[in-house]
This record gives sequence, structure tokens and C-alpha cells, in this order.
Amino acid sequence: MTETIDLGSLTLKFLQSKDTTDGSVDVFEMTLQPNARMPVPHYHDRWDETIYGLVGMTTFRLDGKDIDIGPGETVFIKRGVVHGFTNRTAELARCLCLLSPGVLGPQYFRDMAKLLAGGAPDPAKMKETMLRYGLIPAPPSA
Repeated sequence: MTETIDLGSLTLKFLQSKDTTDGSVDVFEMTLQPNARMPVPHYHDRWDETIYGLVGMTTFRLDGKDIDIGPGETVFIKRGVVHGFTNRTAELARCLCLLSPGVLGPQYFRDMAKLLAGGAPDPAKMKETMLRYGLIPAPPSA
């Protein structure tokens, strides 16, 4: 199973999903364009994430602390920890993401891609989509 989902400055290449692993893991490559960022810090309580740097530098913000991940480096994001990410460089960044157990799958990203395709997305629809799939937007102070 390989599926690529384009979210503008972020591209995901799904390698395995909850559907192909009987819910064990979701595995995808995440490519961030230069100066790309995850617009909504969030957390989830149904899965953990392990990130492995492949190319460039991605900065993850976990509970208010910045952690730079380069090639060969990892970060573990325990469920319940508020996080987001950005590529603060002028170079492409890519990392491998493993979500365990696999409960998210690619459909969330397909739905978000549709919302983003129409230009400026509706924040209320984005929040509703996040919540439907188990991503909880963090309060603005987080």
C-alpha cells in the first residue's frame, strides 16, 4: 500500500496503515517544504508517535520545548503530549512517522486536503475534522 496525500506545504506518503496492519501501526513519510509548519498544535490520547529524521531538519515542539530532528535522529511523542512541528530552514525536510497503535489512517489527511484545497480553510471545519479523528487542538496558550 502506497498513497501520497498533498496538503500544500506538507506531503504524506503512506507506506502502511491501520487497514493494512490490522490496527497495529500507521507508517508514512512526511515531507515539509522550506518554512512549512503544522498550523494547529494538538494532542491525541489514542496513539503514540515515533518520528525518525530522514532529510533536513524538522523542529518539533513538545509541551512547549523545541526539539530539532535531523537525519538519523528520533523523537517519541507520548499520547497526551501537546505537539506541533515546523521546518524553519530553506531546505526540504523529510521524516518517517510511526503511529502506534494504527488508529488514524490516511482518511483524516484526505479530508484535511479537501478542506485546504479551497484556499483559506474554515477553522471550525478544520477543528471538527480534527476532533472526529481523535486530534484535540491545544488551547492557544500551549
